[in-house]
Parts: sequence; structure tokens; C-alpha cells
Amino acid sequence: MADPTLIPLQVWCPHVTVACVVADGDRFLMVEEEVNGRLAYNQPAGHLDDGESLTTAALRETLEETGWTVDLEHLLGIHQWRSTEHGDGVVRFSFAARPVSHDPERRLDDGIRRAIWLTRDEIVALGDQLRSPLVLLSIDAWLSGQRHPLHLLHSLLAEDRYP
Repeated sequence: MADPTLIPLQVWCPHVTVACVVADGDRFLMVEEEVNGRLAYNQPAGHLDDGESLTTAALRETLEETGWTVDLEHLLGIHQWRSTEHGDGVVRFSFAARPVSHDPERRLDDGIRRAIWLTRDEIVALGDQLRSPLVLLSIDAWLSGQRHPLHLLHSLLAEDRYP
């Protein structure tokens, strides 16, 4: 029998990302960002860091990209997609959040030009400038009333405000 430590382990690993749909009336918090030399629009979103819970990542990314502190209310969905930017698989956890406070003096992440509030119609009008099809998918999930409790997610690696 072969020694399993001598067999190279090849496991496909998708990018794990988080995003927040933050609504204020009929407007949604969006980021305008420079991506590979083009202007793109997205929800506050980003990659999960090693040792970080999904909910902590969603709160962190929203603050870093918009200056907004938010409270997570629900999980909207888990979406799988193959990125047209880099060709890799992406698994995105989308959250619904409510705005709590804003720090207009906070320096935003590199590449982020500004945080803006847009209606769904204004977001649809951006067309190919949307960073991915997951932007509208998440907003439409929110608008249709799709809500899942945060307690579905568990992290054994990090402190988490939303066990």
C-alpha cells in the first residue's frame, strides 16, 4: 500500500468572498472602484481572510470600502460563480445589513473611488460596469424578501458577533 504522505494532494480551492446588501429606503450602498484599469460597481465585498469568520469579513469589508459601520441582519444567499476577471471559481456569501454610522473621513481601500447610494434602476443602468452578475442577484434576493438566519453560519476559528 502506498504511503499517503507521498501522494500529492490536489484540491480545487475557490475564492471565498463576502458581500453586503445595505439598503436605505429604495437605495443601496455601492462602491465605485478601479478594477484592472476599468471602472466597476459592486456591493461592499471582498475576500475572507485566514482565521476570520464570514460575518466578521462582511463587516470589515463594508467598513474598509465605504466608511460605513453596519449591522448584519440576514444571510441572503450563497452564490457560486466563475469570475470573468480571473477565471477562478468564486463562492460568495451575501448578507443583508442595515447602516449604523458613517465616517466620511475614513480612508477607503486602494482602488475604491467612492461609496455611493443608488436605486436598483440606477444599478441596472450601469450594465457592463457591474463587477459581476452577483450584484443584481443579491439585490433581487433582498427585494424578493429572501432572508436566512445568521445562526446558520458557525465559526470555530474566530470570535464572531453572530454565532
